[in-house]
Amino acid sequence: MLQCLCLGWILGLAMMGKSHLYIECSAMQVMSLICMWFLFFRFFHTPLHTAKFKFLVALGSFVFAFILGHAYSNHALNQRLMHVEHEVSQRDIIAYVKHLDRWSENSLQQPIDVLNIDGSHVQWMASIKAEPTHLQNMPELKLGQYYRLHGEVRPAQAYATPGAFDVEKWYIEQNIMAGFRVKHAELLSPQQVYQLGYSRHVSAQNSLTAHFRLWVESKRSELRGFLIRQPIRQKGLLLALLTGDKSLLSKTTQQQFQRFGMSHLLAISGPHVVIFAFMVCLSLQWFFAKQWPSIFLRWPRQYLLCIPFLACVFLYCAFVGFEIPAMRTFLITFIISLALLIQQQLQPIKLLLYSAAILLLFDPFSILSAAFWLSYGACFVLLRIYQTLQQQPQQDFLSVRDKLYLGLKVLVESQWKIFLALFPLMIIFFKQVAWITPLSNLIAIPWIGLIIVPLDILAALLFFISEPLSSLIFQLNDLFMQLLIGLLNFIDRLFAPKLIPMAMNSWMVLLSILGLIILFVPRGILPKSWAAIALFPLIMPNHQQDIQLSILDVGQGQSIFIQDTISNMLVDTGGYYDEEKFSVGQQIILPFLSVNGVAKLDHLLLTHLDQDHSGGYESIKHQLKVNHVYANEFISTAARSRFQLCYRGQRLNLSEQVQIQVLSPAQYEHKPRNFNKNEMSCVLHVYIPNQGPYQYFLLMGDAGWQTEFELLQHYPDLKVDVLVLGHHGSHNSSAYDFLEYYKPKLAIASAGKFNRYRHPSPLTQQRLKDLNIPLLNTAEAGSIHFKMQGSVLQLNMQRNEQRWLNRKTMTLN
Repeated sequence: MLQCLCLGWILGLAMMGKSHLYIECSAMQVMSLICMWFLFFRFFHTPLHTAKFKFLVALGSFVFAFILGHAYSNHALNQRLMHVEHEVSQRDIIAYVKHLDRWSENSLQQPIDVLNIDGSHVQWMASIKAEPTHLQNMPELKLGQYYRLHGEVRPAQAYATPGAFDVEKWYIEQNIMAGFRVKHAELLSPQQVYQLGYSRHVSAQNSLTAHFRLWVESKRSELRGFLIRQPIRQKGLLLALLTGDKSLLSKTTQQQFQRFGMSHLLAISGPHVVIFAFMVCLSLQWFFAKQWPSIFLRWPRQYLLCIPFLACVFLYCAFVGFEIPAMRTFLITFIISLALLIQQQLQPIKLLLYSAAILLLFDPFSILSAAFWLSYGACFVLLRIYQTLQQQPQQDFLSVRDKLYLGLKVLVESQWKIFLALFPLMIIFFKQVAWITPLSNLIAIPWIGLIIVPLDILAALLFFISEPLSSLIFQLNDLFMQLLIGLLNFIDRLFAPKLIPMAMNSWMVLLSILGLIILFVPRGILPKSWAAIALFPLIMPNHQQDIQLSILDVGQGQSIFIQDTISNMLVDTGGYYDEEKFSVGQQIILPFLSVNGVAKLDHLLLTHLDQDHSGGYESIKHQLKVNHVYANEFISTAARSRFQLCYRGQRLNLSEQVQIQVLSPAQYEHKPRNFNKNEMSCVLHVYIPNQGPYQYFLLMGDAGWQTEFELLQHYPDLKVDVLVLGHHGSHNSSAYDFLEYYKPKLAIASAGKFNRYRHPSPLTQQRLKDLNIPLLNTAEAGSIHFKMQGSVLQLNMQRNEQRWLNRKTMTLN
């Protein structure tokens, strides 16, 4: 029953933020639920322990915990959403620094506590440009100090497109309420802050807990500074493996670890914590054995070392910032220690379940992190391997050779099993996999776990005792690290591994998860042959697709995805002003296609070659197979793609269900009109027959008044239900007469939040308002989807799916 409670609790929390499911309970309702569950359990807790009664008790426990967990997650989420900033503004704030800063190539990121008069505070992420002239005029933000900061509040703004990284969710998970671009900083003394009215916060910093946290952060800072001064080459990797701080890691190293599927090694995991605790406890055991051996007669060794071991685990968790894998290890260690003291046995799987439930009780937002699922997923696989080994007949005497063979066998088996088990999670969170992962981890994990991490920890311990000796150990460890990097570089040249994008939609991922569950459950529960269900997506790739038209949220740009039951088309790819700094193609377009199960495009049409419409194509044209490419000018395409100019009268019908016609430009008019390239945009008319209100779509690209006038002349009978505004709704497009004549039922602006052009223009918005034409903006609604449900094309907005994305429920009323 306790397992059902924990499972229901975890799954209830996993539904955090889902707009379609919202349960909120008051204290009285929670007490009522607890009483109902208690009575339910007592009622069925009779001598008649039939299978039916047991099932009802388990089901009741699961439902009770699910409701309680979901209500708890919503309460916690509501508390954080109350403090989230949504608008850009200039502001003066009083801030306190209690966390270590993070370095990047272009800026210094500093978590700060922003103080309120009532004694409360919220956490923001302050950023300072990493420019010498800027840093010279800015005092260094030091740990334990107060500052008056002047700057610009920068709210998090996610690209609300399926598959894209959700930065707003990451801010919520990290408890960051806003970004803050610092322009000026002034150091304040605690007395000055006290006089300004923030006495409660100043007093709170005198507590033992606050002093301990600040001491830990200061030691992390000192250790990082010490490593920076060392004459070693791999200081970034050594620091990341020791504390999880990636400030010194080069971009090249991070990309290499990603391509090898080894990024998880840069996060602090269970082995790091346990190695430190073992080192300390072995030293204690040696000390007691030498100085006080009789103590083991009074207290057994496991009881005597239990508390020190647990204390070491907690201290290391604090030292690395209580990261999820480290916290998992601490909770498991705590539960094992408790069971040991009260002489109770626990099954490994139950232990994992209990620790996850307790972790989510203290930090419910861990459920939003990929680290939570990957950490516990890997731990589950390792426990299953351990259980398999326990079931095998034990041999009393094994030679060293046999032990080495058995250890190598377990290592190889664990790597491919972990790779398979975490495959669906890798698709869900990262949309790509590294095929070389089992091989690279087979080499790196023993090397890092048995040599580098122990030496790293030893050097860190010696740093607090003897810096010269610590420096010597770090330099020795640097040699071992360079050997590993050299081997990885050799493998890199030999195999040239790359991340492989995986196009799997929801049902494909669910089938693969189901197949893997069948594969990993203990023998005798389900036939292992049933795991072949996971292969269905591979042997039936050409399944029928849903008809849809989606205007994607790509920021200040445009990209529209169209799909019928058998083929697809992408109109524009969006584009960032610097695709090397942030690639819309790599970070938004490819992930979106991946979650929709699209491995190739039948048609790609670039309405014109402005960066915000076509910039993403250059970054993906060699990764994404495209059969046909169309544009208003000649462009360079991949060798496997066929190119054609778009022109008026051209039909690009996907099928009878989705009919597409090019309305502009004229066939032989592929040159700028009056030097205005926007007027040469390919304008498309899309017809999707259905019984709903949205059948005819007009996609204007960046076309303006001149093209609109020509459309009125050439297509006076054109039907328009949905108009995607030309040039993102600028004042030089969407003329009043044009809107009045075609009178669309809905207008859509594809624009970015806080864009410098103020698109859509206030003039355009006023025209639409005067004509009673509803307007949706991707900056506010996120991606806008028209999907066939039954015989009706239904309208959905991406920002209505998650509560942290939903500033306010978007409607057309």
